[in-house]
Amino acid sequence: MSALFISDLHIDETRPRVLAGLERLVDTDTREVDMLVILGDLVEVWVGDDDDGTVADGVRRVLSTAAERCEVYVMHGNRDFLLGERFATDTGVTLLDDPTVIDIDGQPVLAAHGDAYCTRDTAYQRLRATFRSSAWQSTVLASSLGQRRALAASLRAQSATANENKADNIMDVTPEVVSGALDQVGASLLVHGHTHRPGIHHLDEGRRRVVLGDWDRCGWKLRIDQGDLALTCFPLQT
Repeated sequence: MSALFISDLHIDETRPRVLAGLERLVDTDTREVDMLVILGDLVEVWVGDDDDGTVADGVRRVLSTAAERCEVYVMHGNRDFLLGERFATDTGVTLLDDPTVIDIDGQPVLAAHGDAYCTRDTAYQRLRATFRSSAWQSTVLASSLGQRRALAASLRAQSATANENKADNIMDVTPEVVSGALDQVGASLLVHGHTHRPGIHHLDEGRRRVVLGDWDRCGWKLRIDQGDLALTCFPLQT
C-alpha cells in the first residue's frame, strides 16, 4: 500500500498557485497511490460548508476529482476546523479525527495536525480548546456567512500579531508529548504538520517523526511506499 501525506496548504484567494499546485498533484500523484491524507490547514480559513466563495468551490472541485482516483482523508487543522460532514459528502472525502492511527502495510502510523503537541504555547492551547468546542462552533455557524467571514479575518489578524511576539521554541512540539503519543498507540512513526518546519527526525528506539512543510515557496509531500519514506519539496507551478 502507498500513501501520500500533505498539510498546511493554506489555500486562499491571494495565492492561486497553491490551488493550482494541488490540482497538479491530484492529476499526477493520485493515480499512483492508494490514499491521499491531508493533515489540516488545507485552506487558510473555512467559514462553514455553505461557503460559496471561489476558493471553497475550487477546493471542492479538486478534492472531488482526487476522491475518484484514490481514498482521500482530511483532518482538521487550526484554520479549517469548521469543515463538516456536508463538505465530506460533497467531495467524497472522509474526515479524520485528530490524532488518528492509519494502518499502512500492517504498520501503525500516528497522523496528526500537530498543534496539540505544542504544549509550551499555553495561550494557543486555550484558544484551540475554545475553537474545537462544539458549543463555540455551533454559535459561530448559526451566524450569517458575512459575519463568519468578518470573524475569520479578525481572528487571522490577531493570530499574526500574537505569533510575532512568541519565541520559536514554544511554537514547536514538546518532545516528551510526542514520545508519549507514540507510546500510547504503539506506533514508531508520527506524521504531522502545523509547525512549518519540514524534516524527518530520528527519535529513540528507532522511531521517527516526519514534519510536513507548508505550501509557500514549494509544495511538500510525504510518500510512504512499502515502508520507505520520501519527503519532497516540489514546484507549485510548471
